[in-house]
Formats: sequence, C-alpha cells, structure tokens
Amino acid sequence: MSRLRSALGDRLAELRQVLKIVFGRSALVKGNVYELARKCGKPNCICMRGQLHRSMVLTWSEKGKGRLLSLPSERVMEVKKKSEAYLRFRRARARVTQIHRDILALLDRIEKLRREEPLR
Repeated sequence: MSRLRSALGDRLAELRQVLKIVFGRSALVKGNVYELARKCGKPNCICMRGQLHRSMVLTWSEKGKGRLLSLPSERVMEVKKKSEAYLRFRRARARVTQIHRDILALLDRIEKLRREEPLR
C-alpha cells in the first residue's frame, strides 16, 4: 500500500511540473516553421539551373488539409518561438492525459486493497 501511495505522490508531483508548461502565458502558433526551396517554373530562371528559390514558411493542418504561409524574414524567429511553444504545450497536454490515467489506475488499486466485503 505504501508503494502505491508513493507512486501516487510521484505522479502528482510530475503533474504539477507538467502543468507549469500548460499554465504558461506565451502565445502559441500551431504548425512548423522551415525553409522551403522550390523552382518557379519559368524556363529562363536561375532556379532551372539548380539555384532554387528559398523562403521561410509556416505549415499546419486545418480541417484535414495542409496549409502553408510564407513568412516575412522579420517575423520568422517570432513565429518559430511560438510554434515551438505550441509543440511543448501539446506534449505537456498529452503527458497530463497519461498522468491522469496512471493516477486513476493507482487509485483503483488502492481502492481494491482497502475495500472490504459488505457485512451480512
């Protein structure tokens, strides 16, 4: 029983740590920022000889469709930080879900050990 209580305390401590990320106040942007290199298709363009056009983009999924937004250079770092914060938030959210499952399983085991048969 004491091992179960200790494990429960560990899960609660971990939950407190993970919730610090969830309770953060930084803005979140869904998606990933990366450099896109492509050809424009004009027959006389330098990209047809291998020097591709490069731009920083944000990609995300919306209603099952992939979206892409070209980012101005002055906003790349800002959007990248916000998208990284979004990823940390989503990972923390998933961890909260798992911790809750663990806590419920521990509580079920504690209940089973403590429960007595009804008096007859």
